Amino acid sequence: MTKPHSTVIPSCTWSRPIGLGWDKPYTVRYASNIDDGPWHGMPLGGFGAGCIGRSSRGDFNLWHIDGGEHTFQNIPACQFSVFESDGTSAQAYALATEAPENGSLSAWKWYPASTATQSTGTYHALYPRSWFVYENVLQAQLTCEQFSPIWAENYQESSYPVAVFNWKAHNPTNAPITLSIMLTWQNMVGWFTNALKSPEVRIRDDGSPVYEYQPRLGDSQDNYNCITENTENFSCFCSRVVDDDSVAEGDGSWCIATIKHPQFKVFYNTCWNPAGTGADVWETFAADGSLTNYQDATPALENTQIGVAIALRFTLQPGETLAIPFVLSWDFPVTEFAAGINYCRRYTDFFGRGGDHAWAIASTALTQYQTWYKNIENWQQPIIDREDLPDWFKMALFNELYDLTSGGTLWSAASELDPIGQFAVLECLDYRWYESLDVRLYGSFGLLHLFPELEKSVIRAFARAIPHSDNHQRVIGYYYTIGADTTTAVRKVAGATPHDLGAPNEHVWEKTNYTCYQDCNLWKDLGSDFVLQVYRDFLLTGADDVQFLADCWAGIVQTLDYLKSFDLDGDGIPENSGAPDQTFDDWRLQGVSAYCGGLWLAALEAAIAISDILLTNHRGAEDTEELGQRYRVWLAQSRTIYQEKLWNGQYFRLDSESGSDVVMADQLCGQFYARLLGLPDIVPSDRALSALQTVYHACFVKFCNGEFGAANGVRPDGSAENPNATHPLEVWTGINFGLAAFLVQMGMQDEALKLTGAVVQQIYHNGLQFRTPEAITASGTFRASTYLRAMAIWAIYLVIDAKKHILHSDTNTV
Repeated sequence: MTKPHSTVIPSCTWSRPIGLGWDKPYTVRYASNIDDGPWHGMPLGGFGAGCIGRSSRGDFNLWHIDGGEHTFQNIPACQFSVFESDGTSAQAYALATEAPENGSLSAWKWYPASTATQSTGTYHALYPRSWFVYENVLQAQLTCEQFSPIWAENYQESSYPVAVFNWKAHNPTNAPITLSIMLTWQNMVGWFTNALKSPEVRIRDDGSPVYEYQPRLGDSQDNYNCITENTENFSCFCSRVVDDDSVAEGDGSWCIATIKHPQFKVFYNTCWNPAGTGADVWETFAADGSLTNYQDATPALENTQIGVAIALRFTLQPGETLAIPFVLSWDFPVTEFAAGINYCRRYTDFFGRGGDHAWAIASTALTQYQTWYKNIENWQQPIIDREDLPDWFKMALFNELYDLTSGGTLWSAASELDPIGQFAVLECLDYRWYESLDVRLYGSFGLLHLFPELEKSVIRAFARAIPHSDNHQRVIGYYYTIGADTTTAVRKVAGATPHDLGAPNEHVWEKTNYTCYQDCNLWKDLGSDFVLQVYRDFLLTGADDVQFLADCWAGIVQTLDYLKSFDLDGDGIPENSGAPDQTFDDWRLQGVSAYCGGLWLAALEAAIAISDILLTNHRGAEDTEELGQRYRVWLAQSRTIYQEKLWNGQYFRLDSESGSDVVMADQLCGQFYARLLGLPDIVPSDRALSALQTVYHACFVKFCNGEFGAANGVRPDGSAENPNATHPLEVWTGINFGLAAFLVQMGMQDEALKLTGAVVQQIYHNGLQFRTPEAITASGTFRASTYLRAMAIWAIYLVIDAKKHILHSDTNTV
């Protein structure tokens, strides 16, 4: 322990002075949407295990412990604190910069926040790692490095409900310094489950279906704390007395743990009052860095709160450095959807389903955390070391992966049908349904690149859902928002590709199409999105998993037939209806549209390629060859019509019937996908380049002088067609990253990085970090935080990387 690994913080982290606020952070566009404010930090915890967040002011304030549900508030007793003495004077601070608003813990002294002129330290984040570097307050140099065991293609540890806090303390003075680091935690077992077991679903003012979530915060009756230890490690274990052996959502355990070492003296308190002044732990800690070693495992009474505390005290000689690991773990094995529909989490495949394994998880972490850290470094370092990528891009590339942890993520235990379990991430916290297919057309590139088996599990779930139907009639929220007559539609039509895989209050993976803002059975992009993602996931994960294609083929056939039924005039391309019937679901498209029509062309090309692969590998059904020929006929007809109806000599029209001259930023998403997948261009290359240059200048450069990113749709001079429009004048973060990937693909990498940089600047300089929204506006507002589509930044990396390898290959050939 006297020779810790060197803490080298990469230069490409997102950083913020500890406790320094924002002058004008972005605020939410619609009052009904979630706006937690800017105090968000990198989340800690494995995929689907529940996660917590600790902000740049040091408070633990994000609690995604209940699968799919969002709780954001500071729990003050969950805290690190530090004591320091040089023998003549002493000081102690709880390492958050604001005292509790409710007046609790009044005996504690809180760490001073940075100001515009004086820094008290810096917070850094490069997911899944983050650092607190404390400066100008203590004599010792103190750094806390936080991480969870997440690295590429790791399908075990990445599911663990654990956070490692590796402290490094250095004495730069000429005299000994005594330090004590304390971790306190509140026993919150039982808090994170909905007190309303069958909450009513209603239509919110923005047309989205919502239900009430009431976590059982403060319900600590029968909770108890005790010491658990072995020869190497020491912990305080938090659990609850239960009547029987069954484990329900919210049942489980917490654990805080550290190592035993001759240079450290361990102190503890297993039962202190987090709702009181905090003097029961602070008096002795602030005096000499100790605790009273009080033990009491008596279960809490009604309306009583209990906490635990561990402190490690040690003395640093001049020039000496020590590493001090702490671990926080939790074990809440069950996620409940609708009442009685329970799933066990992926990590239970490795630790069991009893809910009492938080200590085992913590012990595993204390044994393996250094190996875990090296695995994270080995994954990240090749990207960090790349000189062709700017630091801000590397920063955003890794940090946008936060959503895989905190996006209400589900990862179920393994089954015979799903050997690594099923996986899902919410569209966002406001639109709380899983894996919206139109959104993940962009936002799934990170998952695809880093966890390909999880990616394919999501697509298999869509393939299974396509043949199903659900005739339940629902109110369509869009018409409610515009004051039109109530319109209803069936939930799911057989053969239609679902929009999403369901919501956490029903039965995810089994009951799809939760959203009812629009009638998703009428959408003209979902079927194409599905086909393209199937072929993409096959091709970009080695092009050898023919079984994956075979698993999805029936769904491809059904959804293309279903989508073709919307070709009402028989010209080969399904028409948009005039209702918002695609991912821009406030934006009316009429007739053949550039966006949906292009995706249709690319999807037909992908389906043809898939049919050929299945036939070559003798995996196709009897009619596979016939179907391939059918798609060739459709493609030949569609390709001509697309050009005739939409090309205007400079760019592709929004659609064929509205008469709009709007330049749609994402007009050629289908062309981007065709090139990405090595398929024939759906439009001539010179036209694609002309359209893309027009988009860049109209939607980005001429829209607010390129400050915010590319608007979804403006006139060629950058002006609004309708100043009161919603989607056209929003800058969608994920669409911008997708557009940037297309720019790289077409040889416009400098322009791509300018566009990407503008969007990243807006997110990470205006308090939107680790809650990246779907949309930002030129007036400093945002909509739909913690949005899945923004992980499209990995599409930019993928295309840059592919070009680099092509150039390298060409150089070697020469």
